[in-house]
Amino acid sequence: MTDIDERQSLMGRRSFLWAAALAAAAPIVSEATLARAARASMLRDLPPDAVLINANENPLGPSKAACDAIASIAPMGGRYDRFDENDKFVEKYAELHGLKPENIAVYAGSSEPLHYTVLAFTSPAHGLVIADPSYESPMAAAAVVGAPIHKVALTGEYAHDVKAMLAADPAPGVIYICNPNNPTGTVTPREEILYALANKPAGSILLVDEAYIHLSDEQSVVDQVAAGKDLIVLRTFSKVYGMAGIRCGMAIGRPDLLAKLQPYLQNSMPVTALVAAHASINDPDLVPTRKGIIGNNRIETISWLKDSGYKPVGLSHSNCFMIDTGRDAHGVIAGLREEKVYIGRVWPVWPKAVRVSVGTADDMAKFRVAFKSVMDKPAMAFAPRPSRPELAGMGGTTFLS
Repeated sequence: MTDIDERQSLMGRRSFLWAAALAAAAPIVSEATLARAARASMLRDLPPDAVLINANENPLGPSKAACDAIASIAPMGGRYDRFDENDKFVEKYAELHGLKPENIAVYAGSSEPLHYTVLAFTSPAHGLVIADPSYESPMAAAAVVGAPIHKVALTGEYAHDVKAMLAADPAPGVIYICNPNNPTGTVTPREEILYALANKPAGSILLVDEAYIHLSDEQSVVDQVAAGKDLIVLRTFSKVYGMAGIRCGMAIGRPDLLAKLQPYLQNSMPVTALVAAHASINDPDLVPTRKGIIGNNRIETISWLKDSGYKPVGLSHSNCFMIDTGRDAHGVIAGLREEKVYIGRVWPVWPKAVRVSVGTADDMAKFRVAFKSVMDKPAMAFAPRPSRPELAGMGGTTFLS
């Protein structure tokens, strides 16, 4: 029996299931819910010509093959998944990544398995270690179970400070690494993640969120799952595949680790999402083509920012980047909103930085015009909207922009 097994065996099976059910009932914080929270006090109806570069979405949407697959199976949507689409998709994904089907658990996006992993492996005695700034969802889950949250600053290169993260808690439940990182888009080298995996405290797991991995040249650590290591890797079809509204993602890990997530509920997948995901991975040109389009739009905008004397933060390899505006970030966001350009939220550790998602070439051209207009005006020209205490908290992070 491993140290991880021993922790959960301390609770009776029945009491554990009751606790799991209660914890699973807590709201799951995702990029979509954070974007909605940030827009909560805006106009209910966005302008028809609004530029939405606020939620790390892919404006290209699902591929044609994915749309065709959805249209083909939709007339049969009155049936439950009698077509074994889940098994077909898992077998193909496993084949492509050198895994076994039992290493993969499919969910409606990666937010659910992220939330459930933190619920399953953290506790008041075994905390969460996370970079700051990074994706806030793990902190929301840790708060549900009363787990301590240890935030660790990024390095000078805006990578995860792996050694500092390992020293942050002598007995963590989860060490979370988002690679590339959200919100900075910066990467942590694979060798650093392998160092964390080799040197983490016994009984803890590494949770590596690879939602944005396809947009970078960084190597995945999925192969470490095949090697039987103590980690769970998250993948999603919401980013490069453009399926944020269709919902498909997965947890990849050893079967015994994935089994710890089962008490927190795993609903059956919509057959439309499964066939769309399957069609997407069958297209070998989809990822490199979209990576190139998104990368070009990002590089063009970041180059313009630098040439114009603005300060992008770090070197992004993703579909988002941050800008140090040198002034209150909420005021910048409010100013852009008046220009019908909607960007991302603010991370408390960097109150003068804004996150911008990468949209179409036209989106980014409009952003550049609007950003210059806002930055050319006095910093106090735009009053930040009032904070909403009911949306604050979640491990000390305020989900406002």
